[in-house]
Amino acid sequence: MALESNERPGRPIAKFESMLKTDDVYFFDAEDFEDIIHHYLNNGKIALAKKAIKIGLQQHPDSIQLKLLDVEVLVFENNLDLAEELLDKLQLLDSSNEEIYIQRANIYSKKDNHEAAINLLYKALELSNNGYDIHSLLGMEYLFMDDFKMAQKSFMKCVDIDDHDYSSLYNVIYCFEFLEDFDGAIYYLNTYLDRNPYCEVAWHQLGKQYFEKGMYPEALAAYDFAIISDDTFMGAYFEKGKVLEKMGQYLKAIENYETTIEIEDPTSHAYLRIGKCHEMLQNNDMAKFYYYQTVHEDPLLDKGWLAITDFYYKRRNYEKAFYYINKALNIDGENPNYWKKCAKINTALKKYDQADYAYKQAVDLGNYELTTWLKWAEVSQLNNDIDSAVQILAQGREFYPESARLQYKMAGLQLLANDTINARITLIDALKNDIEKLFLFEEEFPQFANTEWTLNIVADIKKASR
Repeated sequence: MALESNERPGRPIAKFESMLKTDDVYFFDAEDFEDIIHHYLNNGKIALAKKAIKIGLQQHPDSIQLKLLDVEVLVFENNLDLAEELLDKLQLLDSSNEEIYIQRANIYSKKDNHEAAINLLYKALELSNNGYDIHSLLGMEYLFMDDFKMAQKSFMKCVDIDDHDYSSLYNVIYCFEFLEDFDGAIYYLNTYLDRNPYCEVAWHQLGKQYFEKGMYPEALAAYDFAIISDDTFMGAYFEKGKVLEKMGQYLKAIENYETTIEIEDPTSHAYLRIGKCHEMLQNNDMAKFYYYQTVHEDPLLDKGWLAITDFYYKRRNYEKAFYYINKALNIDGENPNYWKKCAKINTALKKYDQADYAYKQAVDLGNYELTTWLKWAEVSQLNNDIDSAVQILAQGREFYPESARLQYKMAGLQLLANDTINARITLIDALKNDIEKLFLFEEEFPQFANTEWTLNIVADIKKASR
């Protein structure tokens, strides 16, 4: 026999969980079941939510809201066909229920039909008295479609309804940033702060916008206001430290990074920034200490290993630099910049085969910088593989067809390979492109600079350009 709710005192959730541990069956209002189910869904306890739905529908078989929660779980678990069948039945009973349209929209969203989802959400909006949750869902659908302007408008409406909806506020700023409209973000945040002058989150975001625009004094002021609003706001101290670094105020930056460590447990990122500040102050022992603290705190932070690599590379301790760049590569072997650094270190160690491999990895992973092609060709040249060096520069010309530096180097290498026909064509291209940079050819290939062959080509180009 079901017991009346007043026979079992206590909060509905505690009472429900107590019931599950016994053979008793307690009676709950439909609204209590809704609260219980929402609690479990919000906490990711799907199995308990399903159990509550089952018992709830046994006690309240005609409750549309409980049936809609059943649909929500079915959608979550991708049982979309069954969810749609239940929605069809519910729509016959209550065609003006906004939640039916919301769940149908969720189904379309799961099927990547975001336009249909948006249309249904607008129908739900027409039936809604508030619309807060619907605007949030609309914002997410627009983000799925990369329509950042419409997403921004939807999230702005959420913030208009609830000034403390920081999730939507973050999404508004995310849209501004994606659109690279930093001025728009600054205007919006200042308007928001007129209404909420002690919102540390908004001051923090405003500081980031000023930082992006290189307006460091303004960024500093914004972070100070964030700290005034909440003196335990670790993120504001950290970002303030970054601004002070940019302004060359390394001691003050260190103070702010140290404050983040005092507020919460030490973080590898704070140690890393402190290390870089000490290095800029030429406190090399302190810099090294904090770099090692960085990787001790988080051995998987590749940027920590890279900082140690750079520390030793600058001091020409290439053996140690080589050891630590491999630590970074073991964590992120898909980073082309790490491979380029590895190539430079191997070149310094005169391990040209390994340098060649590292440059190839860097290019294969998308590093197409001009210096990459030039240095890679130089490694092949040092390895006495002139043909490969020429082929490397030929690839580089596809990305930098107007680079005189690359053309002069290629002409010299073609001469080293005794390919005078192609060398002549390449040198003429280089001279026509930028004759003022002929010194690049003369400095790197002095053995060819004053030959009759070269002087005649240069003379012909100068004569043609008069």
